[in-house]
This record gives sequence, structure tokens and C-alpha cells, in this order.
Amino acid sequence: MAIAAPYRSLRGISAVVALLAIGAVGCSDVSDAVDSATDGAKKVARQRSVYSLDVGDCYNPNSKGEGTAYTVEIVPCAEAHEGQVAGEFSITEEKAYPGDEAISAIADKRCPVEAGKFAPDTWALPKGVAIFYYTPTKESWATGDRAVSCTYTKESGTYTGELNPDVKSLKPEQTTYLTGSNGVYDALWATQPEKDTVEDDLPGYKAQAKAVADALDTHLKGLKGIDGAEVGKLRDQLTKTAASWRKAANAGDADAFYIAYDSAFTGIDPGKTVAARKELGLATTVPADDAEVWAG
Repeated sequence: MAIAAPYRSLRGISAVVALLAIGAVGCSDVSDAVDSATDGAKKVARQRSVYSLDVGDCYNPNSKGEGTAYTVEIVPCAEAHEGQVAGEFSITEEKAYPGDEAISAIADKRCPVEAGKFAPDTWALPKGVAIFYYTPTKESWATGDRAVSCTYTKESGTYTGELNPDVKSLKPEQTTYLTGSNGVYDALWATQPEKDTVEDDLPGYKAQAKAVADALDTHLKGLKGIDGAEVGKLRDQLTKTAASWRKAANAGDADAFYIAYDSAFTGIDPGKTVAARKELGLATTVPADDAEVWAG
């Protein structure tokens, strides 16, 4: 864990910085100098260790891109910010430090699930927001750090407001739909084989197909309890899609897998859910990244 000197009080920092600024620019620019000093002092006072982030915190990172970070600037969610902490978990399956790649693989698998609990309807997220995470370093692991903080962060620019302001007001049928739907896509991406072709890893692709088929079965059970003509149409379509994924999971060779996979993958095109989502009162604009995947 990073060790930092205790913070000075806001008032003390403001006074020191303001006096230095006044001496440098002269009396005519005193007002601007004081404003600048106040802004700088506010940012300093808002610094918090990345090892003590809480779910719901809105923040601005102090550095861009991947790398080691020790602090971020915590800001009120009503102010412009780049990210919000959407979930957290502890790595309990490893005793010795497993390495950066292994930790990233764990975060890649678990953060979408944790973030989905925080903001279930990913279609309602601001454009450009994606999942990032803070993970233990080799040094912090040695001190007992096992925590992973999952965040929704805008890759460029900022946004205002909380990402889950209405999560507690979701209707039961909306929650049921989102839980099942998110489970399907989580299963798809969390089990994606590393090999690019089915021929190179047929067992891996069959395992992925089984995971998606199982998730679809769970989703369909939830949809049975939801009324609505469009939801009914989606349920019928996903029933056929689940059968295709099951065929892919049981394929005897790569050719048989490809035949089943074509209709299976097309069947979970997010665009096919728009009418049902509209009927349920959920967001209806397919996220750009998802639209691009199925457009290809």
C-alpha cells in the first residue's frame, strides 16, 4: 500500500499557495491568483488513496492510461468527473502474487458482474463509458492487499451525475429482464477462448457455447414471468437461439460447430431486444461497441 504524508488542512494549503502566487504575479492579479490557489487546494484536499475507494465514489484519475496509481481526486458526483466506482471484490483464490496478467484476467471476468449490479442497464450509460479497474500491485500484495475496485470510466472527456440514480426504482420485471440479459452477455465474454479459430480450440468454444446456453435458459425462466407481446416474441426467439447454442456445445467437430454457431450468435444480437426493452420502459439505444460487434 502506498504511504503518504498526512494532508495539511485546506486552509493552511490555501494560505501558503496564495501568498506565493501573489508575490509572483503582483497585486493587479491577486483575485486570479487566489482563485487558482483555491482550486489547487481543493484538488489536493480531495485526494484519496486508491486503496480506500468506496463503491459510488465519483473521481478524476491523476494520470491517464494504464500504469501504477496511488491516489485519485474524489469529487461530488454532481460535478464533472471521469469515473465512478461501480463495485469491488477481493481476490481469494490466490495465496502468492499471481502476476499482472492473471490478476487482470480475474478482473476482466468479475468486474462486469460487479458493475452490472451497480448499474444494471448498461444501455443507459453515457457514451464512451467503459469498465476499468484498480488492482493490487506486487508490492501492495505483499502487505495484504487483495482488493479490486471496478469502475465505469469515460475514456475521454467527463460526465456529470451518478450512473445508477434510478437503480432502486427499477420495477421487478425490469430487474428480472436486466439480470437475465446481462447474464447472457457476461457468459459470452467471460468464457471467450484465447484462440482465434474454432479449429485451434474446439473444446474451449464448446465450453463457451454451453455457458451461453445455460445463461439463456436462466434468462428464459425469468422472461416467462413477464407479460407483454414484445417480451413474448423475444422469449420465443431466444428459445430457438438457446437450442442453437446447445447444438454448438454438443458439436462433434468444427464444421458442426460453425453451422450451429451462425444462428446462435445472430440470435443474441442486442438489436433484436429493442422492442422488448421499449415495452419494459428501458433504454433502447444499442451501445456503439455492441452494435459494431454484431454488425461485423
